[in-house]
Parts: sequence; structure tokens; C-alpha cells
Amino acid sequence: MPKEVEIKFHVADRARLSRLLRGIGLTLASRRTHEDNQLFDFPGARLRRRGELLRLRKYGSVWTLTHKGRALSRRHKVRTESETAVANAPQLLKIFAALGLRKSFRYEKFRTEWSDGLGHVVVDETPIGDFAEIEGPPRWIDATARKLAVRRADYITASYAGLFLDWKRRTGSRAAEMTWKEVRKK
Repeated sequence: MPKEVEIKFHVADRARLSRLLRGIGLTLASRRTHEDNQLFDFPGARLRRRGELLRLRKYGSVWTLTHKGRALSRRHKVRTESETAVANAPQLLKIFAALGLRKSFRYEKFRTEWSDGLGHVVVDETPIGDFAEIEGPPRWIDATARKLAVRRADYITASYAGLFLDWKRRTGSRAAEMTWKEVRKK
């Protein structure tokens, strides 16, 4: 199965990061696009307890279903990942319901993607702050991070759900989902 290898880091200045990405030879792969993500699980959080996730993502007008296996978090987060395009998301949601799957978490962001053909860097504007992900072979990740002045101490291997829970603890927010509407409520 394909493996996803990545790190995240906080972004203080998106415009500066965009200039740096161009300067190190990455090109814009996709412009800023809205992304809506829904995670699904069985009652009792069976998938989460196993360290897995099932995600339905709408990126612009394209729907994708992704299963991710248990993450191995060392310097980089590594996990198996299987994805497929979804032609009929409403019908898929009916199938999920029939199987007992329920939405467990929702998060949204605006994503801009950069690539050099070996790996890619995505810049995510989220309701809880801006982050970037560097994804590709481990050596490429580390080399790209160095070029962007991202120190290993700045590597984040947490998921967006984990980052959201940390944000809630720090801010005292009662938001249930990582959406702009929920986060504004605080």
C-alpha cells in the first residue's frame, strides 16, 4: 500500500512562504481552493482506537475517499494511505449510514499546493491558524524544510484533529468542529 510521509509546521507569513517556495524551485500546482473534510467512524470509535481514519474530502468540486492506517510518528509522520475518487458523495453517505458509520469530526481549510515533481508542499489556511505540510521522501522533506528555515524542533506530526483539540485546550473554546462557523462561536 502507498505510504504517506509528511510533517507540518506553523506558518507565520503566507506571502513570505510563497516567495520562499518559488525561490527553491517549487511551482504552483493548485491555487487556493476550499477543502471540506469529514471523518467517519463506527460507534465506539473503533477506527480511531486502532489509529485509523476514514475521510471524505471535497476539494473544490472533487470528492475523494481516503483510508489512512495507524501513524508511525518519529521525525516524520508515516502511514499507509489508500484513496479513490467518489462520483456520488450523497449516495456514499447513505452507504456509510447503512454500515453504521457516522461523522466523527469535520474540518475545513483553504489549501494551496506547490510541487517540484519529487514532493509537494501545501499551505493550509485553517480556522485555528496557518500550517504547511511537506510531503514526499524523508530526505526530500528534511532538505526542503532546511531550505525553508524550518527546524526539526518545529516539525509537527499531529493530525488536524489533534491540533484542533490542543487549540481548544489552550483557548477554552467549545467549538465542536474545526470550521470557521464553529471556531467563531468560541
